[in-house]
Parts: sequence; structure tokens; C-alpha cells
Amino acid sequence: MDPTSIAAAMVGAQASQTQMAVAAKMLRMNADQAASVVQLLDSAQKNIASLVGPGIGQNLDITA
Repeated sequence: MDPTSIAAAMVGAQASQTQMAVAAKMLRMNADQAASVVQLLDSAQKNIASLVGPGIGQNLDITA
């Protein structure tokens, strides 16, 4: 086998390994971001319930 083709194969394998590492990092970041959004929405849901008491806005008379 030609030494040039061996070197090219090794460089290609290393580039592929780097691409896989970057893709894995991006997937982890995406999963962390999704978890943060869920946590934020859950906190907002709990806070809005405490800010607006029960019965607020239910009996609105819009007839004029």
C-alpha cells in the first residue's frame, strides 16, 4: 500500500473522529438547553399560579 494513501486514510479518520466529537457535544448542549426550557416553563407555571389568586378573571361582565 502506498504511504501517501495510508497517510490520507489516517488524516481522514482523525477528521471523522473530530466531527463525531463535535456532533456529540452539540447533542449534549441541545439536551441541556431543552431541560433548561422545561425547568423555566415549570417555574413560570408555578409563579403565575401564586400571583393570580383563585377566581381572578373568571366572572368578567363584558356587556355594555
